[in-house]
Amino acid sequence: MAVSLEKFALHKSIGKQGLIHKVGLIGCGDIGQQVARIVSQSGIDVVFVEISRQRVEDAMNKIALSLDGIINRWGLTQGDKRVILSRIKGAVDYEAIRGCDLIIEVISSKDPLNERIEMFKKLEDYVSDQTVITSSVSTLMISDIAAAMQHPERALALNFITSPSEVRIVEIVCGLQTNEQSHRTVQRFAKMINKEAITVNESPGSVSTRLIVTLINEACNTLMEGVANIEDIDTIMKQGFGMQHGPFELADRIGLDKVLRYMDLLYQEFGLRAFKASPLIKRLVRARNYGIYTSKGFYLYDDAGQITGMNVSSTQINR
Repeated sequence: MAVSLEKFALHKSIGKQGLIHKVGLIGCGDIGQQVARIVSQSGIDVVFVEISRQRVEDAMNKIALSLDGIINRWGLTQGDKRVILSRIKGAVDYEAIRGCDLIIEVISSKDPLNERIEMFKKLEDYVSDQTVITSSVSTLMISDIAAAMQHPERALALNFITSPSEVRIVEIVCGLQTNEQSHRTVQRFAKMINKEAITVNESPGSVSTRLIVTLINEACNTLMEGVANIEDIDTIMKQGFGMQHGPFELADRIGLDKVLRYMDLLYQEFGLRAFKASPLIKRLVRARNYGIYTSKGFYLYDDAGQITGMNVSSTQINR
């Protein structure tokens, strides 16, 4: 993956582009797997790059299992599953993304800014002058990530929100140097995968992350004050305000380690108490109770990701 190849020239104004036929994903964790499935279901070829063959196999297996779940709900047929999987390929080398019309970075990183800066520079070595490069990051500025690129005008943020397969919108953020053609390409892609694209001004956290982490933090405060338990707080927010998931369930679905990272980045940026992570979130993360993917977060989960009980009562983590 570290092999350096010759750079391709890119003019400042990208020429008119047609439909998107092939999408490259960098990273294929939970969000990446959902994006891969959504894109493939829309009739677009997908290739994803992971750090090892084992990670590639795990991702393909999880995508197949998610399709089985849809089949069990009569949403697809076995034939549909075969066609969808046939459009998805995994690789461990960036060579696989050659020929892609759009790149979407969906990695999880301990050093989110610097790793993405290096990655975006590297991606330019492998894609053509017509390829738009996007990041799913929501708490960083795409302008900062693109600053070291040879051609930052083709970089954007494309935030799929948590649970991309269930949410019908995507946030698009243009950087200071993003050109209009790249913006239109990403808008066109959103329509192709049946998503409503909302373009927001560049700001750490955009809209979705800034508001949801504030809600999660305040839900923790309410819990720690003994006002109600996590299940009742979630029920009030779902049934009272039409939320798909309550704040605690949503935090578990995002991953509490990610929630903490988002809060820390926003707190560093703005210095607002609303973004200062609750001690309860920090305790859960220290205990490696990250949410659904560790079977423990605010709730307890079975292997299918279904809630089986509460892991936290008031300020205590259940043993």
